[in-house]
Amino acid sequence: MASDIVPVQLSLTEGDLVTLWAPRWREDGEEWEAFLGDDDALFAFPTVAELAAFVRTEPEHDLADHPAWSLVPDLTVAELTPEETQRYNIIGVPEIAAEDLDTWTVGELAEIVEMVRSIADVCDLEVVTEVLDSAPAFGLLHQGTLPFAGREGTRLWNQLVETIAERWDDVIDAIDDMIDTPEVDTVALTAAEKEAAVLENTDDEAADDLSVADTAADDEDDPEEEDGEAAFWKDVGIDPIRITTDAGDGITLRCFIDGKPVFLGSGTRIELFKNERALTRWIATDGEEGHDLAAASTWPEVAARAGSELTVTVEDMNTYVLTELAEDLAEGPTEVDPARLELATELLLDVGEWAGDDGPREALAAGQPLGWLVSYIVKPDPTRLAPSPPFDAESAALRGLLDGLEERLNRH
Repeated sequence: MASDIVPVQLSLTEGDLVTLWAPRWREDGEEWEAFLGDDDALFAFPTVAELAAFVRTEPEHDLADHPAWSLVPDLTVAELTPEETQRYNIIGVPEIAAEDLDTWTVGELAEIVEMVRSIADVCDLEVVTEVLDSAPAFGLLHQGTLPFAGREGTRLWNQLVETIAERWDDVIDAIDDMIDTPEVDTVALTAAEKEAAVLENTDDEAADDLSVADTAADDEDDPEEEDGEAAFWKDVGIDPIRITTDAGDGITLRCFIDGKPVFLGSGTRIELFKNERALTRWIATDGEEGHDLAAASTWPEVAARAGSELTVTVEDMNTYVLTELAEDLAEGPTEVDPARLELATELLLDVGEWAGDDGPREALAAGQPLGWLVSYIVKPDPTRLAPSPPFDAESAALRGLLDGLEERLNRH
């Protein structure tokens, strides 16, 4: 796909419609975002063939001035077909919100709401913005399930569900009214439909071949099949990691080269993305090179898959929840989750080593007050004398380290 112009599918009242979206980009010192359309409408089509016919023949629309537009008219039907990660079931949001509160439900809602907000911003749909601003939980979905834990979290989630039940029709109506399907050149449409038919036949044949292969392999053990994307990341030796701080949740990558930690970033700044889709999109465009992870011998494998089939899977051991740790430490060792604290100090040390910052290593050394207290908590020993309060100095030291880490995060 042309850099930074993405085919997307929007499921609305009229069914599944395809269009093009240009995520935020900077030009002449200003930030822009756009969809295929004009001042009055967002153009969307029932089929990819119609979208292809339109972009190949129509020069007048809002994306015509995008820096990458010149590449779009030459794209194939396959390249203009939205990926699974770029399909947004807007009309299905009430049903999704009615499902159990879990990672998948929150993740799907987060992606849809992000797209809906983009449409509202670009098309000046005030009623949509009003609905999304009426419940704080809409702005918390990108943080995962964490904001919806406990009594206050349950209240926020219930408010979100109620708002969707009462007002999501207003969102759908506003977007429906903005959609227009222009007529397309018949000659270009015929050519695109033939191309789509060939692609469909090819996909059917590939599916048949895969079915035969699956049948033949029923009794064989395939670690790649069993482990899925987790096996891919293990094979390339790069770990997706999730970092949650007071400023929010994000995903990045880390590996070890010659035993030393290397993060996705450069100049002591870590590139952190609000969700898996944002990370893969960045790798496929701006992030193919120009950062420290590009030095990994397996990085080209990751970059090659980012444009179409890369799935980011974060394991529990690579999930770092840093919120409230310093505050808990001030209350005493029994108030701190040892596992969370151990993971947090691991991350602080890794980032410090990568960034050439000795601060975390010195503060967490066993001979220092913070290091001694952390050691006592994560490596309990009944023969050791229990530490005595107050723990304000240790809490402040940990807060300083966490704030320093936050300053290194370049959030996208």
